[in-house]
Amino acid sequence: MITDETQTTDSASADPTEQGAATTAARIKIGSQRGGSTRITEPPPVTAPKPIAPPAPPTGAARPPTESKPKPPSKHYPPPNIRDRLTPDLEMEFADAVSGLPIDEMLSGDLSGFETELAPETKVQGRVLATLRDSVFFDLGGRKQGYIKLATLPEPLEPGATVEAIVSRFDAAEGLYELTLPGKAVDVGDWSQVSEGMIVEAHVTGHNKGGLECDVNKLRGFIPASQISMYRVEDLARFVGERFTCVVTEANGENRNLVLSRRAIMEREKAEAKEKLLESLEVGQTHEATVRSLQDFGAFVDLGGIDGLIHISQLSWDRIRHASEVLEVGQKVKVKIQKIDPQTGKIGLAFRDLAENPWNRVAEKYATRTRVKGTVSRLMEFGAFVKLEPGVEGLIHISELAHKRVYRASDIVSEGQEVEVLIMSVDIENQRIGLSLKALEARPEPKKDEAGPEEEAATSPPAVSKRTTPLTGGVGKSSGGDKFGLKW
Repeated sequence: MITDETQTTDSASADPTEQGAATTAARIKIGSQRGGSTRITEPPPVTAPKPIAPPAPPTGAARPPTESKPKPPSKHYPPPNIRDRLTPDLEMEFADAVSGLPIDEMLSGDLSGFETELAPETKVQGRVLATLRDSVFFDLGGRKQGYIKLATLPEPLEPGATVEAIVSRFDAAEGLYELTLPGKAVDVGDWSQVSEGMIVEAHVTGHNKGGLECDVNKLRGFIPASQISMYRVEDLARFVGERFTCVVTEANGENRNLVLSRRAIMEREKAEAKEKLLESLEVGQTHEATVRSLQDFGAFVDLGGIDGLIHISQLSWDRIRHASEVLEVGQKVKVKIQKIDPQTGKIGLAFRDLAENPWNRVAEKYATRTRVKGTVSRLMEFGAFVKLEPGVEGLIHISELAHKRVYRASDIVSEGQEVEVLIMSVDIENQRIGLSLKALEARPEPKKDEAGPEEEAATSPPAVSKRTTPLTGGVGKSSGGDKFGLKW
């Protein structure tokens, strides 16, 4: 075995190239080559010296101060306090905010409608908070607040009062909603304060072929002819100088284009009046109305903001062909409410119910087996109707028109003809009266044969002469077949 000293001496005296080749040859020996006594060992790996620990201080001696290293941040955090006690003001605000939310949406986390921006023309209920300078501030619920110009209020409002208002626009800079009272206009100073849907006051300064020219607080505007009124307007000059409350339908500050609509205000007022009137109407009530139009099927009347229909069958107890036979356009009438459809807003009215029903006196006036006079009003295949008085008709069945067979009622009577009939039956419940015309006529006797001698001779059959020769034929006589070779 080669010692470390010999290996070190040989390595120092040998050529580095030869030393590297010998080392490589020694490393690749295999098999029996490794069985020799000589082994070349690799030098042990060089390791870094271990640091020498300082000597421990004697017992009882003070230790020198050591620098404290910062501790790594802890990964454990204490749970937050989920529900601290809120102040009374916050408790009230929180209760108002979640009062209208369904519990299912709160539990599911769907709070998309928790705080939504109010659209223009939205009706809201505001509670007066305070009056500062020229504005009155309102609480709209939740975190929403708004204000109304003090000049637009008819009278001062006390704090805590509740007022119904309409949203004009949202002032993003102030975080407040600009509100107006229903039907009141908003004061605008420049184009930045004008937006679609606002209610403004317009002063008509002129007119042209297309509509009215107006001024909105020194801003030039225009009202199209179709937006002046709910009905067609022919004379535009009569509106010059008047002031209208209008809705802004188009506002473009760059093009200085301001389009207004007075018709929208009128339609809104009519809809509000209609809604209030529908809430107050009940079936059976009597109201005064004005006839607006007459049709084949009835008459339309105005009840004061809402239209109703009087069907032609409810105009009169008598049978009529057109509503003009009873009413006129513009006539003031009293009507009775028969039915109301809250979904469609349609109202059914009756005009004849305010007059006495003639059938109430039929039992007294028309007794069975009495004679009455009337006028033939209609001819049908099954008979003829006779008008006894306005609202009361009877039927002469075709079998009661004459004693003979009748194929058509027109063969016996005609419309407008006055006849005298006999009352056969009266049904008050179904409003039917059975009449008879033939009951007042004598039944004709069968005709007797009263022909004269000449006519009797002409119509009598001719005389047959008496036979003197015997009759031919019989079973005992030959048939004559033998003449032809037949045996029968």
